Amino acid sequence: MKWGVLLLLAAPAMAEDLVFDIDATTACLAAQESEHAKLLCVGRAATACMDMSAGGTTTVGMGGCLAAELEWWDAELNLAYQSLIADAKKVEADAEEFGYRTPPMVDPIREMQRAWIGYRDGLCDFERAKWGGGTGGGPATAACMMQETARQTLVLQRGTGLE
Repeated sequence: MKWGVLLLLAAPAMAEDLVFDIDATTACLAAQESEHAKLLCVGRAATACMDMSAGGTTTVGMGGCLAAELEWWDAELNLAYQSLIADAKKVEADAEEFGYRTPPMVDPIREMQRAWIGYRDGLCDFERAKWGGGTGGGPATAACMMQETARQTLVLQRGTGLE
């Protein structure tokens, strides 16, 4: 994550000024049923942070708010991934125990996740490149990482409960 280093160097001076609360995103998510509608909730907490924080509309402020929501989505992604792997292992173990055939699930999930990481990183590097080295590249990259991490979290959550 090339942008993370720059953000971490710039953010400590502003970190105490940011007002971040994930409730705007989680409340929106709880009110939605479809994955598409949930995607429209992504960034709500970051936007509220930018609106409520002194300096929230500066490049550093935007980056800090976006990074805070990205961190939440990343934790959610990791929980969903671990849950999906556990579900897949149980399905595979049940198949072996009861003697029926099922396609392997754990390895394809891991392969999918690894491929997604490469895709996300390439996509977000492209988003940064669009800014031609300008200061907007940091927040653009953070927004991309947040959006794509949220999207993948929802994909993984959809796959849990395989039994």
